[in-house]
Amino acid sequence: MDQVVIGGGDSKPMDEGVGSATSCATSGATSSTSGPSRGGEGGPTKPAAAAKRKSSEAARRKSSTGVKRKSGTPAATKPKKARKKARFGAGPGYTVQEGEDMLLLISNTGHQDHLAWRPLKKKKKMTTAAKKKTTSSGKGKLKTHAQRKKKKPAATKPGVNLGAPTLRERSNGVAEESPLRAPKDLDHRWGQSLPEEVLVSIFQMIVVQDGAIPFLCRVSRVCRLWNTAAASPGLWRSVSMGFCWITPSKTQTPRTEEKIKNTIGWLASDRFSQLKEFTLNHWKKNVDYAVKVVSQSCPQLASLNLSYCTGVTGQAFLSLAENSPSLQSINMQYSEYQVEGLAQLLKTNGGKIRKFLFTHGSRNDMLLAALSRGCCPDLEFLEINWNVQKGGFCELPIHIQALQHGCPKLKTFRLLNVVLGRKTIRNAEVSALGFPRLEELCMATSSSCPTSDRDLWDLLLASPKLRVLDLRGCFYISAPGLAALPCEELECLFWGQYFNSKCNSWPPPARKDLHKLTEKWSRSLRELDLANQLFSEEDLELALGHLARAPDADTLRSLNLSGTRISAPALRLIIQQSTALNYLNVTSCRNLPRGQKRVHRGHEEISQLLVALQ
Repeated sequence: MDQVVIGGGDSKPMDEGVGSATSCATSGATSSTSGPSRGGEGGPTKPAAAAKRKSSEAARRKSSTGVKRKSGTPAATKPKKARKKARFGAGPGYTVQEGEDMLLLISNTGHQDHLAWRPLKKKKKMTTAAKKKTTSSGKGKLKTHAQRKKKKPAATKPGVNLGAPTLRERSNGVAEESPLRAPKDLDHRWGQSLPEEVLVSIFQMIVVQDGAIPFLCRVSRVCRLWNTAAASPGLWRSVSMGFCWITPSKTQTPRTEEKIKNTIGWLASDRFSQLKEFTLNHWKKNVDYAVKVVSQSCPQLASLNLSYCTGVTGQAFLSLAENSPSLQSINMQYSEYQVEGLAQLLKTNGGKIRKFLFTHGSRNDMLLAALSRGCCPDLEFLEINWNVQKGGFCELPIHIQALQHGCPKLKTFRLLNVVLGRKTIRNAEVSALGFPRLEELCMATSSSCPTSDRDLWDLLLASPKLRVLDLRGCFYISAPGLAALPCEELECLFWGQYFNSKCNSWPPPARKDLHKLTEKWSRSLRELDLANQLFSEEDLELALGHLARAPDADTLRSLNLSGTRISAPALRLIIQQSTALNYLNVTSCRNLPRGQKRVHRGHEEISQLLVALQ
């Protein structure tokens, strides 16, 4: 193959052309054709011009260092000039992605891994120093211009995400780093900038749900603003102290008792200025001290709850009588206290007592005597219970007519696992007055009790405003006896039997005439509980028919027929007519199909039951 040298237009001898051709191959300008070409097409190259100017000896020496191209080797596909360093932008070699709760920095493995990227702040300092050093030589402007020229493509490279939250773009298109952390002037605590009124409102919502203690004690240690907001007297109107410092099974050391007393004293003097409701639960010691301090520091105290406490002496009740003229509610359930002191409190301050709750004990006859003598003429709420752990129920020896005379304004009367016992009073003539304002009567027991229709009539003979009647466990009250009561707008009747009737020593009464109840109260009944009542299938169908055919059948909201002999047609009728029914209990009903004998809550489940019954 003949070798042709592309030069400025003049041909050279073969010996000189070898060196020129070799130099042209070295610089990447060797022709890939075998035919002659015009001199002006390719243009003079730098090695060819140097060969013209230099002597032949210099050209031979230069050609000796080159590598000749073999005849069978194809020409180079890319010139050597293309193997120079590739241009790349000055952007960072990572990608910023936004996660759920953090920013993820992911390095680009194919983006110039051999070059370590540096933060932009350091580059700015180096560029400024380089400008100062290169100002005298006149190369600083060219270098800056070249760097800017190289940085432009970095914004469009696929490996760098300039739209991420941690990067922002300058006006000239250069990616600039934005800090991942907020500036120090913006990194302040949000709680310190809230108005005190807003914090008090927030604390008030939490106090209503969780109580003042220990929440307010903890937030007061956050900062001064929170301490001021937590000290607002309006937040401390209702306080309950349970197991905050006291463990029931742990013996208290003298140092611990001293700390408890100091804490109660500080709270009473600095926080309880507007306290109205105070509760102590499960306290075994220091109850007297707490009651004394609170009564002396809280003149607005209206409610006192000492449930499950022991060691309450007469000194605590005496302090209440002297320092708490606004006391209206007393709760002494399941507590051990001195009965004489509490009875004296009822005698001195009973004129303002509206609510009284206690657990019946062996010496509580003094309390019942004080109530019967009229020590609390404005009493509206009376609850007497019995400790179920002791088993069964207890008998309360009380003259019911005397109690009606002593508490004529009673609205709620609850006897939980307590049965009224008949007691006569010597040389006393008390007429049967009843409870004319009574709205709720509860005589529920966990086992069958001998309460009869006569006992119920003595209580409710003059109670036309009765709305709630709870007779769960009263096995010997009949349907005609209930229908004879003077109340005409009864809303809730709970007459379920939640015990095993085989354990009773008395014979079960005949269950019939249930329709008299539903016919009388069909327009007002909202809740009806007949669980485990032994009425026949015909009685239940007739009674529910009266409820379904009532003009205002939408008043019924809850119906409990668990363990009864209700049939599918009677149940289907009451469901169709009672559109407001949202609770239906038909567990253990043998006359219903399988899969439906359960508790149905909500309109959707009750509608599905209706479809299944059809």
